[in-house]
Amino acid sequence: MLSFQNTQIAFKHKSDAELSRAKYLFTLMGVPFLVKKGPMFVNTAFKWGLPVKSILKATLFRQFCGGETLQESIKTSQKLNKYKVKTILDYSVEGEHNEKAFDACRDEIIKTLEHSSHHREVIFSACKVSGLGNTALLTKIQSGETINYNEKDEESRIIKRMEAIAFAAVRNRTPVFFDAEESWFQNWIDQQVERLMERHNTETPWIYTTLQLYRHDRYQYLQDLHQRAVDKQYIVGVKLVRGAYLEKETRRAEEQGYQNPIQPNKAATDHDFDAACTYCIENIQQIAMCAGTHNEESSLRITQQMEAKQISVHHPHICFAQLLGMSDHISYNLAAAGYTTAKYLPFGPVASVLPYLFRRAEENSSVAGQTGRELELIKKELKRRG
Repeated sequence: MLSFQNTQIAFKHKSDAELSRAKYLFTLMGVPFLVKKGPMFVNTAFKWGLPVKSILKATLFRQFCGGETLQESIKTSQKLNKYKVKTILDYSVEGEHNEKAFDACRDEIIKTLEHSSHHREVIFSACKVSGLGNTALLTKIQSGETINYNEKDEESRIIKRMEAIAFAAVRNRTPVFFDAEESWFQNWIDQQVERLMERHNTETPWIYTTLQLYRHDRYQYLQDLHQRAVDKQYIVGVKLVRGAYLEKETRRAEEQGYQNPIQPNKAATDHDFDAACTYCIENIQQIAMCAGTHNEESSLRITQQMEAKQISVHHPHICFAQLLGMSDHISYNLAAAGYTTAKYLPFGPVASVLPYLFRRAEENSSVAGQTGRELELIKKELKRRG
């Protein structure tokens, strides 16, 4: 019987010392002042050359990242694999915006795909288009503004980087997620990823798009995407998540006076996420789904629907995913029950993944009950161990 309350399975991979460190970290993340002001203090400390890297690496980085390099991340993925939890490699360097950095990001993602061809515990790689090109340009294109010759050439380079990653995914037989980003250039990403799916997903879903269901138009988009795929005879690859840019999306819509693309409330988001999962399961031959969720009810609902439709826990078109360092009670219990389950494994130099780490801290403090849930489960397991 699948239970997400089984802390013995959830934390079997952690020693007492590791659990105690996690308990201390989630306790700190429960302090709003630290979460709000921490990024400013850390960034200032880095600018002043203060020795904060070792502190970060032993706390936030250790909890939420696989390592500073791909090689360091291998050890983490192998540890996960001992407990049947697979890996999604995610090169999470952010903040550099020049052609050299964009090419370097492309090359690093291709390396993760090449690595996966020899290490089958890695079942996906992840890619953010914002790491491959100038998002201000993509925003301009999506808004319908005219672009000049140089800008057209720049857009072409972004497309070629995406194509190189897609070809590497097929060549190394490892699917790649093109992650969702802000709505003001997401339509451009959608168009390019659909084109890549049409080209490469004729027999196997190597290319996945990502839908943030906290947008009120994404469930309809999924249905439309599926119909286009049926017409053009390719398999849809889709990662379903609730979403990551709520405050930024709402603020921009208010400032620029257009309709907010975000759902009116969390209940509407939950409804569309579950509806999207159900839609994928009902069309499982034409849609490959990764349910990226930390929600216990949604995860359990999917397993129940699979059982009701007699879909194997090993079906290649269904997997679950959670972030490293979060919701181990979901990941490890699903994996122990035989479901294909993976952890997002971000890696990169400590200073370069700070934006990612700060988002994880903010997410844990802002999502209702997230930090408290993590903390209580850890306390429960420590008590069980005596």
